[in-house]
Amino acid sequence: MDPESARYLSAGMAVIALCGVGLGLGNIFSTWLNAVGRNPSAKDHLNSVGILAFAMTEAIALFALLISFVILFK
Repeated sequence: MDPESARYLSAGMAVIALCGVGLGLGNIFSTWLNAVGRNPSAKDHLNSVGILAFAMTEAIALFALLISFVILFK
């Protein structure tokens, strides 16, 4: 395998994490809606925890994209 093919293959493997991010975000928001629906008085606390979980999940996507770009354009 030539080096250019290996670069494309490894960059594609680095982006696989983005699929998990979509599933993770769907799970976070469905759980958040379920929790707020069951206990509306805890909405303020659940908002802060939900936003933190969203930010951490999106950070994984940005890191995966950054690694992919580093592999491609190095």
